[in-house]
Parts: sequence; structure tokens; C-alpha cells
Amino acid sequence: MTKPAKKNMKSPGKAIKFLRFDWDKYYRIGRQERWRKPRGIDNAIRLELKGYQPKVKIGYRTDKQIRGLHPSGLRPILVKSVKDLEAFAKGKQDVIIIISSTIGLRKRIELIKKAEELGLKIANR
Repeated sequence: MTKPAKKNMKSPGKAIKFLRFDWDKYYRIGRQERWRKPRGIDNAIRLELKGYQPKVKIGYRTDKQIRGLHPSGLRPILVKSVKDLEAFAKGKQDVIIIISSTIGLRKRIELIKKAEELGLKIANR
């Protein structure tokens, strides 16, 4: 089991949303929300000119120790049933529970009660 992130580690902050060049001009490009490398000869993003959106680079990646962690420093676990909760009850120090959005109210209440019994933290009550 991994330990929670240390307090002095830099949190990742808000992730940059890398948008495709001309995403705001064309509807078909704007709705895709995926990055494509600009290849034009005079493309300002490819040339990394000031005032244009950032280009994808390896330097934007989050530190390996805190990548994928919840802001609290705990490892998030998606739960869909009580069986899933019981599986993570043993290593409860370093996990935080996220209840699936497809779960209805009745089952959600049941999951919350069970998580409180097991002493697990819940991110989305």
C-alpha cells in the first residue's frame, strides 16, 4: 500500500486544458476537445509565440508521487456496490471513496452507512 502524499509536496493545481488550434473558429473542431499537434509552417502555437495557447510538453506532467491522487493526498477508489467497499476496508488509511454517479439514492445511503461503519472517507456524499 502506498502512503498518503507528504504535506510538503507541491499539489498539481488546476490542469491546463490543451485545445486544438482554431477550436473557437470551427464548430467541428471545437466540440472534439482533443489535442492535435500543429504542423503549419507559420503556426503560432507550433512556434510557441507569446500570447497563444500552450503547446503540449512533457514538463506539464504531474510528479509521479502525486499523480492521480485526490487533493487530500489519498488514492481515490470508485465504488459501485457494498462488495467494493468491503474489498478496500483493510487498507483504509490511504484511500478515499468516490461513489459512482450511476448509483441511486437508496443504494447511495446504504453505501454511506457501510463506509462510516468501516471508517472510510467519502469524497462525494
